Amino acid sequence: MLNKVEEGQYKKRPTVRVGDTVKLHLKIKEGSRERIQVFEGVVIAIKGSGINKNLVVRKISYGVGVEKIVPLHTPILEKIEVVKRGNVRRSKLYYLRNRVGKRALKVGMSKDVYFTDEDEVVVPVVGELEEEQIEEEVKEEPKEEVKEEVESKE
Repeated sequence: MLNKVEEGQYKKRPTVRVGDTVKLHLKIKEGSRERIQVFEGVVIAIKGSGINKNLVVRKISYGVGVEKIVPLHTPILEKIEVVKRGNVRRSKLYYLRNRVGKRALKVGMSKDVYFTDEDEVVVPVVGELEEEQIEEEVKEEPKEEVKEEVESKE
């Protein structure tokens, strides 16, 4: 019964691993207004499972280390973007807390990637007749350009 209740609470999120550099788009309430604030940092730990999964994200702000613990499936978390994928051998990167400067956020071999949990834009499918017409137009255009180039060379 508990699983059925939790099932409706899950959000579609990208696969986030320890060592990834992520951008968390968090909803912040200020009085009656609501805005979105971006928190970009390295995931140093993932705790819990299922609906109780938490991310511990660390960044350096004005020379001071800041960590945020964010539940993965909370409605406050608008969107997650994975910017870099880090290659690490540990499940918890608490050793980054002792580092200073650029080394504080350097994680193994990192690759630039981009994953997000936004809905993908659906491109409408073009009908078969229209596809044939488009292909004919594309085939005709290069032939005309080639003729013009031959004439200009003469």
